[in-house]
Order: sequence, then C-alpha cells, then structure tokens
Amino acid sequence: MSAIQDPEIYRTVLESMQTGVCVVDLENKILLWNDGAERITGYLRHEVMGRSCQENFQQHCSHRKCESCAERCPLAAAVHNARPVEASAFLHHKAGHRTPVHIWAAPVRDQHGSIIGAAQSFERLRAASSASGGLRTGDHTWLDEATGVANHAMMQSHLREALSTFTEMQVPFGVICVRLDEVEGLRAKYGQEAVYSILRVVAQTLECALRPTDYVGHWSEDQFLAILTGCSEVGLPAVCERVHKMIASGSIEWWGGEVFAGMIAMGKAFPQSGDSVETLVARVRQSLAEACNSQPADWAAVASTREEPKG
Repeated sequence: MSAIQDPEIYRTVLESMQTGVCVVDLENKILLWNDGAERITGYLRHEVMGRSCQENFQQHCSHRKCESCAERCPLAAAVHNARPVEASAFLHHKAGHRTPVHIWAAPVRDQHGSIIGAAQSFERLRAASSASGGLRTGDHTWLDEATGVANHAMMQSHLREALSTFTEMQVPFGVICVRLDEVEGLRAKYGQEAVYSILRVVAQTLECALRPTDYVGHWSEDQFLAILTGCSEVGLPAVCERVHKMIASGSIEWWGGEVFAGMIAMGKAFPQSGDSVETLVARVRQSLAEACNSQPADWAAVASTREEPKG
C-alpha cells in the first residue's frame, strides 16, 4: 500500500482543506471538524468535537425559528433518505449572525453497507453586499464604525441614485427599514458594548439575507435601511419574511449567556413618480409606525441629519 493511502494521511488532508468538512455519527455527535469549518463558522475544533448540533451552543443554527434542524437538516436528510443531499442553508456563526452556505451531505456506510453516520462539506456563499463595504473617498470613510455597513450619509446617496435611475429608466426598487425594539432594554441590562455587538450581528445578518446588488446601511441607532435593487412589490413580502426570521434568530454570547436581538418591526415602501428622498423615507417611516402600532414620528430632520445614539 502506498504511503499516501494511509488513513491518517487522508484525515490530515481533510482537516487541512479550506472547504468546510463535518462528519457526525448517528447521534449527531461531531467526529471531524476541519480548518475550513473553523474558518466559515468561527467555531474551533475543541468547541465542537464530540458535541451535537442540537445542543444549545448552536453549531449549525439557532433553535428559534430554525430553518436547518430536525428533518430539514441536510445531515439528517442524508441519513433518513439514505442518499446524498444538496442544499443551500444558513449556519449559525459563532459571532451570532447567520452565514449563507451551500451544503453537500451524504450518508457514511461501514464495510457491510450499513449507515453509521453522515458527512457534509460546505462552502460560504457570496452574500455580503459589496456596495456596503470598502466605501472610502480620500481620507473620509462612508462606513458606520459601530456596524461596518454603510452609514446614514451613504444610504442617502444610494437613495438619491436609486430614485434618479427610477425616474430616468423606471428601474424598480424597494426600501425596507428594520427597527430593533429592545435596544434600550439591552443597554440597561447588558451595557453599551453588548448593544454594539447585537447591532453588528443584525447588520451582517441583513447583508447575508439580501443580494450583492442590494444596499444595507445603519440609519439610526436602532434602525437599519436596505435598498433592494430591482425588487418588485410582489417579491417584497418574501424578502421581509426571510429578513425577519433571520434577524429573530441572531444572537451573541455574552458572559456565558446567550443574548438575542429581540423583537423587530419592519417598514417598507416603493418609489412613486415625483418622489424625493424625504417623501420616500417619510412613507417608509409611516409604514414602520403602522407596524409598531404607533403614531408616525416626524422624520423630516432624520432624512437630512443622522440621529445620534442615545445614552
């Protein structure tokens, strides 16, 4: 037998690959977790080996409105159906956000053909909006320091550009605003650094939920704005539902506990003939106020001046 056929050589090769590789037994306990899996998920080997993805450390997902557990999990499906499975899903990153991946899972059989476990490989899908990153002109940054996505001024610029394209060429787009309802409560209970961490998780989750051609920005302390390029009114509800479910399952680990982003509200609007940034944003705010079951606030100042964080 050639030296390269040594099983330990095979294992070393698998462990060093940058594609994520995970092997589990029939109890879903992780037996192999390679360099690629560490890179994509943020979880190191010693944190996952011998543990199950169904444990509360949430290796693969969040159990709140989970999209990849139980019968829908590719690993479970591969074992149950006794055949390979291919799927796109979201893995729960150690930092708290959801990471879009493409997964290939297959049952593992012993020498007698009996299924003894499952293996999956996964690659991160490109989901972060390139429009939200690397926004620098000279010495001035257009990125929000707290979240890493576009700041308020940059989102206003994107809105003006989208409205101009809509007026000249009738290219549709949608605007959604996501508001976190429990920022003050999170700050009072856990402190400002925890709030910053939650905001970063929400920002990354938004980028992962949308397309590379969409724009995501931090609009005010507890609000994010997204511009959905080419989005129709028919397709918007599905986008909002996906965004809501993903943000609701986002969390951070904080002093040994798990902190969720909490309840969110979403407002939305589409451009109309003769719209300005101010009128479009006002309709988004009206929609958000209705979603919150409250009276709309005056957003005239917010449309031109970013709200300063409270506290």
